[in-house]
Amino acid sequence: MRALNQFIAKAANAEDNCTGKFWEGRFKCQRLEDESAVLSVMTYVDLNPIRAKLAADLPSSDHTSVKRRIERIAGSPREAKSRLGPVVGTSQTPLLEISELAYVELVDWTGRLLHPQKRGKIAAGAPPILRQMGISERRWRGQVRGTETIYWHAVGSFDALCERADALGQQWLRGMRSVRALEPPR
Repeated sequence: MRALNQFIAKAANAEDNCTGKFWEGRFKCQRLEDESAVLSVMTYVDLNPIRAKLAADLPSSDHTSVKRRIERIAGSPREAKSRLGPVVGTSQTPLLEISELAYVELVDWTGRLLHPQKRGKIAAGAPPILRQMGISERRWRGQVRGTETIYWHAVGSFDALCERADALGQQWLRGMRSVRALEPPR
């Protein structure tokens, strides 16, 4: 990641005709340990234009995958049932058992949870995909909100973070305590 970050930083600084730290301290690389981590970070990124007040809703959030998904579904309703494709850099087998439409609904629902001032009303229950994945509404909200604050090297369930810590020869990873508090008691 350091080599890739260095290449991108040099190119961006050259383009802007400036020098100095490009990434600063707020950018970091986090390993996504399980499907819910991939899904929560995808959601987090797709909601960035809304959180930054660059867009009022998902269809107007330029340069996001969720906008492309909405346009694809509108152009061909059959697309709504197709599963999300593989994430770049992973195997070519689709990783997530979720349809395009379910993903769009999940992002919309999450955006309304994170921004109560947003127009529209939110149904009280979690969207069906969370129940299918065995994730509580509380854990989902905490995982999406904590993407940049709770976690450090990896994002995922408590068990996935424990496995990652073992693989690194560590006893813990930042975020494990917060994740454990979000998960239902065993």
